[in-house]
Amino acid sequence: MKPLLARATAVALALVVLAAGLAACGSKSENTKGEAEKLTLDLDFYPNPDHAGIYMAEKEGFFTEAGLDVTIDSPSDPSAPLKEVAAGRADLAITYEPEVMLAHEKGLDVVAVAALVNRPLTSLMWLKKSGIKGVPDLKGKTVSYAGIPYQEAFLKTILARANVPAPSVKSVNVGFGLLPSLISGSAQAMLGGYSNVEGVDLQERGKEPVITPVDQLGVPTYDELVIVARRSTLEEEGERIRLFISALRRGTEAAAANPKAATEAILAANTDLPPKLAAAQVKATLPLLSARTPGKPYGWMNPEEWETFAGWMRDEGLISDQPKAAELLSNAYLVDEIPE
Repeated sequence: MKPLLARATAVALALVVLAAGLAACGSKSENTKGEAEKLTLDLDFYPNPDHAGIYMAEKEGFFTEAGLDVTIDSPSDPSAPLKEVAAGRADLAITYEPEVMLAHEKGLDVVAVAALVNRPLTSLMWLKKSGIKGVPDLKGKTVSYAGIPYQEAFLKTILARANVPAPSVKSVNVGFGLLPSLISGSAQAMLGGYSNVEGVDLQERGKEPVITPVDQLGVPTYDELVIVARRSTLEEEGERIRLFISALRRGTEAAAANPKAATEAILAANTDLPPKLAAAQVKATLPLLSARTPGKPYGWMNPEEWETFAGWMRDEGLISDQPKAAELLSNAYLVDEIPE
């Protein structure tokens, strides 16, 4: 009887450990009343193909299955989401790696908890008909940009790498008018558009754009889109964050498996998007959302790359000191496997 008792005890202990493991990974969240936990997510911009995994998770009920009642908000001001999280008025927000570093410089209480897109989308673009063959040909030309200081620094780095004197290139702040500036010819190149959004738009118009992400032109690589949370509440909110990222991973995988449904989810969230263009942009975006670092969980951020990029921002005078990666990000809330 003793061997049988020992075996039964071992099995019971194993079940306890397994249950504890599932609780640690997070399978479902409920408050003390047995209701779904509320969670607010602020987008970085209006709903667009970059958010396909989010809206697919909502469409397929993955957030609900995780015990979360997720409210998705679109900002009228793209700089607002970080501030909303820092102030505790939003649980999570989507922003950009450079903005996380600028927020740290300002003392905002935010930290990145997952990468939505783990590579640069921001690109230098010109039209094939312009005759521009490479960065050296920008000498004497006009380059439009969106008025974002670190993107102006991108251009400075790109020109320096190609030995093009910065004063020989006219840079013009056009705000949201990037595409019109390039199409009209008032600028011969533009910097700030995304390869999967503005780049696809130009392709769909038959403009034959030449599109090069900035990390292929001398700017250190970085995570274009990240999810941020409030650092001071990480321990308290960790389980909800972990569950949200798990559901988002499921939504991203479902979107990649069914681009048509993903496009429909985006169009339902933003009826102003042209359906044909949205479908083309979703097709270009899904591989970027699904990209994984080999051997790492969905959403993983490379601390070494973050520190290298922080060093570049410091050298460009965008921030005063170079923070450590641990001050900017945490990979502790990523879940590689989703509990059944």
